[in-house]
Amino acid sequence: MVRNFRFQLPFGIVFGLLAAGFLQAQEPVVEEASQAQRAQAELQRRIDAADDESREMLTELRRIEAETRRLEARSDVLAPRLERRSDRLDRRQAALDTLAETREVLPEIEQALISRLQAWVSRDLPFLKEERLARAGSLEAGLADLEASAAEHLDRILAAWRTELDYGRELDAWRGTLNDGDARREVDFLRLGRVGLYYLTPDGRRGGVWRADADRWEALDEAGRMELRHGLRIARDQRAPELLTLPISRPLERADATGAEASS
Repeated sequence: MVRNFRFQLPFGIVFGLLAAGFLQAQEPVVEEASQAQRAQAELQRRIDAADDESREMLTELRRIEAETRRLEARSDVLAPRLERRSDRLDRRQAALDTLAETREVLPEIEQALISRLQAWVSRDLPFLKEERLARAGSLEAGLADLEASAAEHLDRILAAWRTELDYGRELDAWRGTLNDGDARREVDFLRLGRVGLYYLTPDGRRGGVWRADADRWEALDEAGRMELRHGLRIARDQRAPELLTLPISRPLERADATGAEASS
């Protein structure tokens, strides 16, 4: 008789064998899951890092925008100042250029002013003529003074011109020598600006007015000599100012034209 023998393994052993086989089969899956988890964690880390970088970039962008607005506002304030400064520099440069040109032609200008002054004195009423011509001549001689600067030369010339122009606003009286032909006599002169030049002898018997159009003295009558005596007293502060009735030496239009020529 044949007998069938069955071996019955304990359940724990069977389960252990089955579990071992299952775990062995699941190892690749677990590894893949672990890798996926690590990859996800790395991705999240990168995302977080990117977010931090983005926030930093956004902060920097806002700072740059604020700085840009500040600079634009500053530029709006500085632009007019810079423009005004540029204009001043342009004007200064133009002035320097003009100064350089003026220095080149200044000797010619000075000589022209002296020549015009000499001509002016020669054509003017004959008062203090030697003194005035000597003053103009000294200016011309002064141009040869190498120790004097160009500014000093010009100051002297302008001072002489101011003196001449002041004569036109003065009431003056002095005693001097009258050259009347071959005769020379001491007389009292009276000058009313540049419109009247007169003389009166000390005894009051003779007097005259200079006639510029005729280039000679013309005698005054008794009434004229009386007015002249009044004028001399006024000029010497011996009498209060008053209106004088005297003939003039040159027409007022001519005197004004001569003054305008001197000022031009």
